[in-house]
Amino acid sequence: MLTPDWLARRAFSAAVCDRIERVIKESEATHRGEIRFAVEGGFPLMRLLKGVTPRNRAVAVFSDLRVWDTAENTGVLVYLQLLDRDIEIVADRGINACVTREEWDAICLRMEAAFRESRFEEGVTAGLRDITALLARHFPARTTNPDELSNKPVLL
Repeated sequence: MLTPDWLARRAFSAAVCDRIERVIKESEATHRGEIRFAVEGGFPLMRLLKGVTPRNRAVAVFSDLRVWDTAENTGVLVYLQLLDRDIEIVADRGINACVTREEWDAICLRMEAAFRESRFEEGVTAGLRDITALLARHFPARTTNPDELSNKPVLL
């Protein structure tokens, strides 16, 4: 709750964010999905008092970042709430028609295991590779494969 923003910036420095951005860009060359990564340090007291869960927050961030705004409804948000090392994956309806909740949960569990050991960059990039495999299987790249959303990680 009281995790300062600088703690998130320490775990996700500019150099780490640049490397994650490159991984997302390389990933999106292999499929028609669009991936966004967002990390939030703490969880404000008012959100907790209102009963907002990390999942609720991830859905709100999915909307705020307009991850839903893709031609084939293939946006995916990877949201990390750093305080609890809680990872949420929110996918648009085009992807959710093909990928099960269990597949997303398995990716989250693997990422959370790395985060518990403070291996944040490794956890994120491994998760992105897993997501890439799912998207490439269900939405392989075509000759024209526009980059519809920013690949830059967002520190909230």
